[in-house]
Amino acid sequence: MDLQSAKSTVFLATSDAEAARAFYEGALGLTLQADEPYALVYALSGVELRLSKVPNYTPLPFTVLDWQVPSIEAAHAALTGNGVEPKRFEGMGQDERGVWESPDGGAKILWFNDPDGNVLSVSERTQ
Repeated sequence: MDLQSAKSTVFLATSDAEAARAFYEGALGLTLQADEPYALVYALSGVELRLSKVPNYTPLPFTVLDWQVPSIEAAHAALTGNGVEPKRFEGMGQDERGVWESPDGGAKILWFNDPDGNVLSVSERTQ
């Protein structure tokens, strides 16, 4: 079995599929592949994203999905321009835009929530 090269799927949950669609398609610019009875399906770069439709959901308190981007500044501008609010974590030392830089300078990260409270992020990595 070769899991290294097998197609993979990321699962997140939503208790409001309509709000999730508006966010993932409108604010993030993803293209819906399918609206199935139990999930919204999106194709990411070689990975399937399934937003499982659930009646009740408690999001995890940490990042569940990150997109590596070439420019955190451009990502910040695009996201905030689409109404996405950066998420701030107490004690993280994020800048005025909500961007955190790793102590070694190898990454800049901007966190945000989807409508269900899932913690998502974009990151610019230099290492």
